[in-house]
Amino acid sequence: MTRTLVTGSAGRLGRSVVTALADAGHEVIGVDTAPGTPSAATAVLPADLTDLGESFEVMTRFRPDAVVHLAAIATPFSRTDAFTYRVNTQLAFNVCEAAAGVGVERIVVASSPTVIGYGTEGWVPSYLPLDEDHPVAPWNAYSLSKLVAEQVMATFARSSKARFAAVRPCFVVAPEEWAGAPTQSGHTIAERLDRPEIAGTSLFNYIDARDASDMVLALLDKLPGLPSGEVFFAGAADALAREPLAELLPRVNPATAGLAEKLTGSTPAFSSAKAGRLLGWQAKRSWRTEIGAL
Repeated sequence: MTRTLVTGSAGRLGRSVVTALADAGHEVIGVDTAPGTPSAATAVLPADLTDLGESFEVMTRFRPDAVVHLAAIATPFSRTDAFTYRVNTQLAFNVCEAAAGVGVERIVVASSPTVIGYGTEGWVPSYLPLDEDHPVAPWNAYSLSKLVAEQVMATFARSSKARFAAVRPCFVVAPEEWAGAPTQSGHTIAERLDRPEIAGTSLFNYIDARDASDMVLALLDKLPGLPSGEVFFAGAADALAREPLAELLPRVNPATAGLAEKLTGSTPAFSSAKAGRLLGWQAKRSWRTEIGAL
């Protein structure tokens, strides 16, 4: 049985990842300072992973075969910039350092699509749909911290025997949020559909937490055969919008005019083709199937 340690196990994505791993036969160890880790976890430890000593203690105590690092300040501007940057970068370094140091074989680090730089005035995409080769341009402490986390991951991928990868999950929607619970933005899914300017800030990207969890499973399975240090987008196969983005996106983000013409039908602004090609993964769930036509 594979023992997999999940940091941020009580979070919006962490809960689904713990459940998916346990259902797939993993022995799951949850690490989170907040309550809420699913009972499917074999053990839960409220460790402060911003402390390198505690990170090593956790890894030494459980000796996991794999680590899924999700713990972070999860949204921009929810805390001070200095705190967000310090916590997220320290977490990434400590988890990678400790995991590699005790001989963990596979480490997956959560990044964010925000490293691309959308959401600020003056940003213009180089092309659409966006993929992993698109230039990065972080403009706030959160997106910068996630880019640093990717670079930390890449550094350890070059310098250790462990296999590393980073995932950029789109706007994560937990199962209860389809039924009307507030999303991480504070709005409901219905509100994001009814008011395109809300979802337009993130280019209408999203992913069901269960689909993101399936991708983590696929990545852990395929990681030994992949080049260490790869980065993957994980997004739904459609946009969180009732209109085609070719028409809608230029209205809420004029800088995308012309480029958005390729986004015909329900095509999203973010491509997960790399994950399909290398991992055999694709998102199964859509807002249309989860909440129906509103």
